[in-house]
Amino acid sequence: MNKKVAVILSGCGVYDGAEIHESVITLLRLDQRGAQVQCFAPNVTQHHVIDHLTGAEMPESRNVLTESARIARGQAKDARELRAEDFDALIVPGGFGAAKNLSDFAGKGADCSVQPDVLQAARSFAQAGKPIGLICIAPTLATQIFGEGVSCTIGNDAETAGALEKMGARHVECAVEDIVEDEQHKLVSTPAYMLAGSISEAASGINKLVDRILEMTVQEA
Repeated sequence: MNKKVAVILSGCGVYDGAEIHESVITLLRLDQRGAQVQCFAPNVTQHHVIDHLTGAEMPESRNVLTESARIARGQAKDARELRAEDFDALIVPGGFGAAKNLSDFAGKGADCSVQPDVLQAARSFAQAGKPIGLICIAPTLATQIFGEGVSCTIGNDAETAGALEKMGARHVECAVEDIVEDEQHKLVSTPAYMLAGSISEAASGINKLVDRILEMTVQEA
């Protein structure tokens, strides 16, 4: 029986939403491995809109769920509908949207909070003992999902790693092509574009993360 995996997106675009390469690599690898996938996103106004050509903030408003549906080819659901009992695992790609729309880490650092619908959904997977994959900057959500003592990686960026540890996480330095697994919490993380200089480098770690998440679902079966 094919495994069912939920993917939480945070918009569309590295500077104000989900990192598109990371999201597509995740979805592609899941499909290659025969998993059934459903994308979700919070139905909220995104933090702000960035012109990805110039880097300037734009005077407009966009919805995180609507933008996420661009990546999901229209097949995105409200995070409020996400239930752990319907899936075998959860994966969250990175991009600044994870730190701006799924949480306010980009503005508040270690004092951040996670968007309530996303937090409730992610915690339901943790409480059910189902594996979770966090990619790129998304591990900044880890302590609020699992509590203090969780192990994860964002690569080797000292400032972000310091904020993670201030929140109570144990940061583990990791090369772009590798993953960090917290066996106790069933959490897998990888740096992706926190370190990657190319799409193939990002894919090297993401593919390992997806493969490991799916292996963990088999072990739990």
